[in-house]
Amino acid sequence: MTGCWQFIAVWRERKKLRQGRVIDESEEYSWYVTSLVTEEASAEQLAQFIRGHWAACENGAHYRRDVSLGEDASRISKRSAAQAMATLRNLVLGLFELQKAQTKTSEPHLPGWQRKMTASAALQLIKKGP
Repeated sequence: MTGCWQFIAVWRERKKLRQGRVIDESEEYSWYVTSLVTEEASAEQLAQFIRGHWAACENGAHYRRDVSLGEDASRISKRSAAQAMATLRNLVLGLFELQKAQTKTSEPHLPGWQRKMTASAALQLIKKGP
């Protein structure tokens, strides 16, 4: 069916714990839109799709930017500076993935690659492009 949209509301209850005690509680609705009709995906399948999407976000770019590049520990508070740093972190991840795809690095993980990468080598990669 063309042009048919299904709206999904997901209710969440969150509890923030500290030392086993609830220190904050909140509730929220998140809204999702899909072109799948009821016959194409059950409620359970849609829930799996939503969880899978967020798992990919959390375990993909965010995890790598936080664990390998320390993004969550950053104390940069000005929006423009934070955006610039996010861009630079994405550039670092992109350069690493580019080198991996072209088999120009033997390092399987970002931290090992970072230790060997110099600023001048990174600039050469940027100038050269894919």
